[in-house]
Amino acid sequence: MNERVDGQSMPGGTLYVVATPIGNLADLSERARRVLSAVDLVACEDTRRTRKLLSAAGVSAPDLLRVDDHTEMAAVERVIAELSGGGRVALVTDAGTPGVADPGHRMVQAVIDAGFPASPVPGPSSVLAALVVSGLPMARFVVEGFLPRKGPARRARLDEIARERRTVVLLESPHRLAATMTDLAEACGAERPAAVARELTKLHEEVLRGPLGELAGQLDDPVLGEVVVVIGPAAAPAPATDEQVRGALRRTMAEGFSTRDAVDLVTADLREPRRRVYDLALEIEAMEDQ
Repeated sequence: MNERVDGQSMPGGTLYVVATPIGNLADLSERARRVLSAVDLVACEDTRRTRKLLSAAGVSAPDLLRVDDHTEMAAVERVIAELSGGGRVALVTDAGTPGVADPGHRMVQAVIDAGFPASPVPGPSSVLAALVVSGLPMARFVVEGFLPRKGPARRARLDEIARERRTVVLLESPHRLAATMTDLAEACGAERPAAVARELTKLHEEVLRGPLGELAGQLDDPVLGEVVVVIGPAAAPAPATDEQVRGALRRTMAEGFSTRDAVDLVTADLREPRRRVYDLALEIEAMEDQ
């Protein structure tokens, strides 16, 4: 059974991954509204919020199925059954694009594994919205989602971000923002450029830009609304000097490694061109043979 939405066929047995507004309800696309009007089941993070969205969009609510972090896998069986019968299912979250730091990834994967198509209905995303107004490089970026709350896992993630050569996008609770900004300034350096975006597309939208240390000093918990933090890429490390490379080679070879293995290890550790490290290793060998 096929319907047509916006001039396009809507075949049955398809999961539609639908982006919904992150704040301003006017950001719901006309195509998204029509798709939500045509499906048989909407899998959603919060049935109450989705019902309000559908009502505001003038959509008569179809069956709603709760799919959050705790119920996502249990809901798969119902969704697969609906698709097997030729039904159409829409997947939405409370705000933004499903699966991007929100529930949805496991549902989409299960549907694909079961042999059914997943079709995107793109639209709002807090990650992209914050990135494009951050003023930071956008050609290469990585989405880290929420940081671990504490312990070694949090420290390890902060250390990775400190070394990251791409722009980093983080999500954070308004109740933990000040502590996270302080931790980021400590791990990445107070001068690392960043932006903090909150209440995007809403009445009190605000984007703060500046060095991490400066931003950390401006923020107190709790702030209003959900928050996206964008951190500029780490600066490229200065190339190792010849003496530093020779020292690393000598230490490695003193541990019993062959010249070839020492070259490989030092090349990986210092991230220097292998040819350069190899030539310096040959110099060391020649000096020791004299």
